[in-house]
Amino acid sequence: MADDLVRVRRALLSVSDKSGLVDLGRRLDAHGVELISTGGTARALREAGLGVRDVSDVTGFPEMMDGRVKTLHPMVHGGLLAQRSNPEHVRAMDENGIVGIDLLVVNLYPFEETVASGASAEDCIENIDIGGPAMIRAAAKNHGDVAVVVDPADYSAITEELEVNGGATTAALRKRLAATAYARTAVYDAAVSAWMAAYAGEEAPRRRAFGGLLSSTLRYGENPHQLAAFYTDGSARPGVATAAQLQGKALSYNNINDTDAAFELVAEFAPADGPACAIIKHANPCGVARGATLEEAYRRAFDCDRVSAFGGIIALNGTLDGATAEAISGIFTEVVITPEADDDARAVFAAKPNLRLLVTGGLPDPAAPRLAWRQVAGGFLVQDHDTGRMMAEDLEVVTKKAPTEAELADLLFAFRVAKHVKSNAIVYAKGGATVGIGAGQMSRVDSTRIAARKAEDMAEALGLDEPPTRGSVVASDAFFPFADGLLTAAAAGVTAAIQPGGSMRDEEVIAAADEAGIAMVFTGMRHFRH
Repeated sequence: MADDLVRVRRALLSVSDKSGLVDLGRRLDAHGVELISTGGTARALREAGLGVRDVSDVTGFPEMMDGRVKTLHPMVHGGLLAQRSNPEHVRAMDENGIVGIDLLVVNLYPFEETVASGASAEDCIENIDIGGPAMIRAAAKNHGDVAVVVDPADYSAITEELEVNGGATTAALRKRLAATAYARTAVYDAAVSAWMAAYAGEEAPRRRAFGGLLSSTLRYGENPHQLAAFYTDGSARPGVATAAQLQGKALSYNNINDTDAAFELVAEFAPADGPACAIIKHANPCGVARGATLEEAYRRAFDCDRVSAFGGIIALNGTLDGATAEAISGIFTEVVITPEADDDARAVFAAKPNLRLLVTGGLPDPAAPRLAWRQVAGGFLVQDHDTGRMMAEDLEVVTKKAPTEAELADLLFAFRVAKHVKSNAIVYAKGGATVGIGAGQMSRVDSTRIAARKAEDMAEALGLDEPPTRGSVVASDAFFPFADGLLTAAAAGVTAAIQPGGSMRDEEVIAAADEAGIAMVFTGMRHFRH
């Protein structure tokens, strides 16, 4: 046997996820491995006809305190931590009757799943695993002698090595499994610490950790020279991370980022309030609309900026039907994400094999609290996700003229869209549809001009008599610092405006609105999106 090979004579198995357990137990038994186990794991193995030694027989102590204490014992940790090549360790094992454990198979109490289910604090606390992480870390530290498996996905790696190496594991596999093990306990501890901080009311805990599970490696990142991978955080929030991909090639880094932006935007519009569609390009909306049907919502969103919509991402807030799928098929689209798609829609898209179709089973709750974070050099920024939302009663009319009921509905619609447009954001809307969007400019007046120019271009392309900004409303994600932006919107034909207010020149901007005959409301809330 090569020097790096370690024969597996004894394995300790203690798992909450029983998938693949019995097959693993049988394969280990076939190699003459003694099985040691706990509680439900031991019961499952015995019911399969396998011989199992209870961990309490090894420790000499019964499981106690509702299972809280069972593996926290020198007979277990000595068997995991003892270096077989160290004479002092071997002597200590012999003197204390400790037997070596060559393979540890542990997956942890389902803490993340328990939290995601909305369980009580008591249930969440009971699902914080103590013995499991302790054993995993011990075995991973001693990976020179012990293999540790924390995920059923790695069972085959162990059994294949045992077959190839006559019941032994290689150093290379043990190293890889040890790295996986430490990552698992780190992610687990991150989830526990985040929950505990919230439970304790700590808004900014002294230390903050984030973790994730590899979903897929990606061909590259934003650009071909960048390596990239996609990790999920274990939450049940409907979206690109939890969606089922029904067709199309693998999602790219940019696809995932843009699809998330699209679905989070369309979720702002509840299905109960009618169909809605959002079209995204480079994480910015290029068209958002409501309609009597999803097909109408799509066509109205598409008419905001047909040029930018080419090769874009489409998000819907209801079940994709055949008619809408036919309409979408008129141009090249990268991704369509929807809560569900009926058989007719699936049949239509089947003829478009490069189009990626994702179904999520539901919409994310835009008001649900969650954290957003991003890396900067030397650290990372953490904030609450922007769940702010304005209602009609929250608005302050600051001009002589008040908005009409129709204008008010469009103002709220436009401001909700502006929340998802990169700052500086300007959105023109009319009749529940965007008609011009200006995004990501250093000057707000430039965003206002760009959005108006796009509307002019679409009027020409659609053969309209005048730009659709005539009779529209305008939304700004932050205050107008000068009157020039508002005056540009007035020249484009808006009749009402919505903005946060709070500028030193508010009075100047209000006076300009009054002079132009524009109704304007303040929200008191801004939606910067950088």
